[in-house]
Amino acid sequence: MDVPHTRTLRFWIACLFWTALCLRKGMSTQITYSIPEEVGLGTFVGNLSKDLNLKVSELEGRLFEIVSGSAKKHFKVNLQTGALLVNERIDREHICSSSPVCIESLEAIVKNPLKMYSVEVKILDTNDNAPVFAGRSQNITIAESSLVGAKFPLLGADDPDVGSNTVQSYKLSSNSFFKLEVHTEADQGPSPELVLQKPLDREKQAAVSLVLTAVDGGSPPKSGTTGLVINVLDANDNAPEFSKSVYKVQVSENTPPATAIFTVTASDPDEGVNGELIYKFKHGQRGISDKFAINENTAVITTVGHLDYEEQSAYEIRVEARDLSQTPLASHCKVLVEVLDVNDNAPDIKLSSLVESVREDAKKGTAIALITVQDRDGGKNGQVHCSIPNGIPFLLESSQGKYYSLVLGGPLDRESNFEYNITVTATDDGTPPLTSTSFIVVHVSDVNDNAPQFSENNIYLYVRENTPVGSHVVGLTAQDSDTEENAQVTYSLLESSINGQSVHNFVSINSATGDINAMHSFNYEEMKQVSFQVQAKDSGAPPRSSNATVTLFILDENDNSPVILPPYSDQGSVNSENIPYSAEAGYFVAKIRAVDADSGYNALLSYHISEPKGTNLFRIGTSSGEIRTKRRMSDNDLKTHPLIITVADQGEPSLSATVSIEIVVTESALDTELSFKTIPLHDDSFSDLNLYLLVAIIAVTVVFLVSLITLIAVKCHRTDGMFNSCSAPMVTTHPDGSWAYSKTTQQYDVCFSSDTLKSDVVVFPSPFPPADAELISIDGGDTFARTQSLPSTTKVRIRAI
Repeated sequence: MDVPHTRTLRFWIACLFWTALCLRKGMSTQITYSIPEEVGLGTFVGNLSKDLNLKVSELEGRLFEIVSGSAKKHFKVNLQTGALLVNERIDREHICSSSPVCIESLEAIVKNPLKMYSVEVKILDTNDNAPVFAGRSQNITIAESSLVGAKFPLLGADDPDVGSNTVQSYKLSSNSFFKLEVHTEADQGPSPELVLQKPLDREKQAAVSLVLTAVDGGSPPKSGTTGLVINVLDANDNAPEFSKSVYKVQVSENTPPATAIFTVTASDPDEGVNGELIYKFKHGQRGISDKFAINENTAVITTVGHLDYEEQSAYEIRVEARDLSQTPLASHCKVLVEVLDVNDNAPDIKLSSLVESVREDAKKGTAIALITVQDRDGGKNGQVHCSIPNGIPFLLESSQGKYYSLVLGGPLDRESNFEYNITVTATDDGTPPLTSTSFIVVHVSDVNDNAPQFSENNIYLYVRENTPVGSHVVGLTAQDSDTEENAQVTYSLLESSINGQSVHNFVSINSATGDINAMHSFNYEEMKQVSFQVQAKDSGAPPRSSNATVTLFILDENDNSPVILPPYSDQGSVNSENIPYSAEAGYFVAKIRAVDADSGYNALLSYHISEPKGTNLFRIGTSSGEIRTKRRMSDNDLKTHPLIITVADQGEPSLSATVSIEIVVTESALDTELSFKTIPLHDDSFSDLNLYLLVAIIAVTVVFLVSLITLIAVKCHRTDGMFNSCSAPMVTTHPDGSWAYSKTTQQYDVCFSSDTLKSDVVVFPSPFPPADAELISIDGGDTFARTQSLPSTTKVRIRAI
C-alpha cells in the first residue's frame, strides 16, 4: 500500500469534514436510504436531485459531489441523472463489524452557492458469511484419569453476520467417547462443550480426532467445520477447583469503567507448574468482553464499558482456571453479575378507552378505560402507583400490578357536567421519585331523567269575553334540561269537563309550540273563569311529563244594555204619574229602576232626562233614578209634562235604554196627600253657576295632577327603567297574598313590574283583583298572555268596592 498517498487522502477527508462542521448552518434535510450489502456495482440507491430538490441541469455547474467518511468510496453520483449509485463492493461486516445496525454517512456538497446535505445509507445484512472457527483444528488435552461426565469447553465459531444469520447450532461427528452439549446463553449465542461419556485409555488410544460443525440460521443455512484433536495425557491428574461453582455479584448500573467488582478464587492441589493457575474468560461469550475484563493472574474482574439496567439487567460470565503443567487441566465457574437499577426512567402510561361515552345513569363500577403503567427501571424504582384527582365520580382499581381500571365511582349528572378531563398521574417509588401524567376525556351521554318544567304550576291569564273563535290566548313553554329527543317537548290538554262540556270545546293547543287558541267565544255573564290542565311531555324512553293548571279569567265587555225594571219596563208604553199643583220643590215624583247584566263600569248606571232638554221643572238623580221637582208650579206651567228618561252605563262605548213618563199636574184637592209624598229635600244637583265652578276646579286639578304625574314619570324613567311606561303607584303584595293600596279614591291605577309579571307571560298576583276591588281594564288588548317581550310595567285599572 502507498502510505503517503493514504495519508494525503485522509488529510483531504478531514478537511472536508471540518468544512462541513463549519457550514452546518447551510445543511437542510437529512436523507436516509437502505440497500443490502454485496449488491452489484452501479446499483441504484436513490435519486438525490429529486430528494434534495435540486435541478439535474444545475448539478454539474454547481460542482455537486458527495464525500464519505470512509476510506473507500462506496457510492458515487451520476451528474446526468442525479442518482446515487453503488461504486464499490459493500461489505457490511467490514464496515460495521458486528454492530446490529450499519449506517454509512455521506455529505452531499453543492457549490455556488455552498450548501451541504446529510445523507445516510443503511446497509442491510445478508447471509454472505459462513461460520468460521479460529483455526482448522482445536487441540484438547485430557488426562486419562478424567471421569465420565467431565466437560471440556470448545472454542465456538465466529460469524460476522448478525441476527438469525449468525451461528445457531453445533454438531459433532459420531464417536464412542464424547458427546456434545450446546449451551444457549443470554445474548451470547450457543456455546459447545465436550462431555466425556466413556473412560479414556491412553495405552489403547493416545488421541481422538473429531469434527465439529457450526451451522448458522440463514436461508439457505451455511456451515463451517473445525477438527478436534483430543490428546490423552497420563500426568497432572488434578484440575483446578473453584471455591464455588457459581458466584453472584451486584453492581450499580452507573458504575464507571475500570472499577473492580469481584475476584474469583480457584485452587489446584498439584505442585509446581501443575498448581500454578491462570484465569481467562471462556471464549465465545458475546458481549462479555465489551463490558468486563479479568486479570489472568489475580482473577480480579473489572468493568470495561458502561452498564445499563434497562438494556441488560444481568450477565453470566464463564471463567476458566487452567494450570501451567505440560498437560494442563482446567475448570470453570459461573459469575452471575446482577446490574442494580438506578431510578433514571419515569413511568410510561398507556390509556385505552373502553367506551366513547358513559350514560349518566351508569351503575357504580362501570369500566371506563384500561390504563397500563410500565417503568423500565426495576425493583423499587419500577414500582409505580397511579392516582386521579379527588372530587370526581371516578375511581382507579388496580389489577395485576401494572394494570389499572378507571371505573365509575359515583353518580353522574350530564346537566351539571357533560364531560370530565381526568389527569392520570403515575409515580414510582424511586429516590427521588419520578412522575408522569396523561389525560383521558370522559363524555357523559344523556338519559331522560328530567321532566319538562313550566315556569309556574298555576298560570293565571285574562281574556276578554266575545273573543273570536281561533284567536290566540297564550303561548306556554316548558323547559327540559335534557338534550336531543329527551328534550323535545310536546304539549297536550288533559281531558276535563267545563260546565258539562269537554275542555277541547273551549280551547285547543298546538302540540309543537304550546300556543293555546280559543275554540269558544266566552261570555262573562255565563262564565267568569275557565280552568284546565296542560301537559308537557318529552320524547324520551320512557317519556317524562309535568302538568300546569291554566286559569282564564273572563273580562267583562260592555255587551249588555241597561234593562228598565217594572213598572216602567213595557217597551213603547207611556207611564203616567200625577203630582199636585201645590207640590213644593223637591217633591218626589217617581223612581226609575234599571239593571245591567255586565259588571264593573259596564254595569254602573246613570240616569238623565233627555227630553225635554234643559227642563227647569223636574230633575232626576243621576245615580238614584229618583224624579223630583225643582221648584213650585206656576200658572204658566203646562198641566202635562212628557219626559224621556235615558239610563246609560259607563262602558266604552256606553249602552243605554230609555223610558217615557208623562207627569200630570192635578188640582189642589189632592194637597192633603202632600205630607205623604214629600221627602226631605236633599238636592243632589247643582245650579248652573255651581256646575261651572266645579268644572273649572276639576279642570285645573286635572291639569295639575297630569303635570305632576308626568314629571314624576320622567324622573322615574331616568332613574329606573321599571317606570318608563307607568306613573301609577306599584302594587305591593304581602306574603299572605293580601294587597296594599289606598282607598282614598273610588278608581285608581296600579302597575305590575316585569318581576311581578313572571317572565314573558302576564301573570297577576293571586287573587286578582282583590276581594274589595273590581277590575276595569288592563293595558295590552283583548288577551293578556304575551309571547313578545313585555314592557317594563303593565298598567291595570281597578275600582274599589
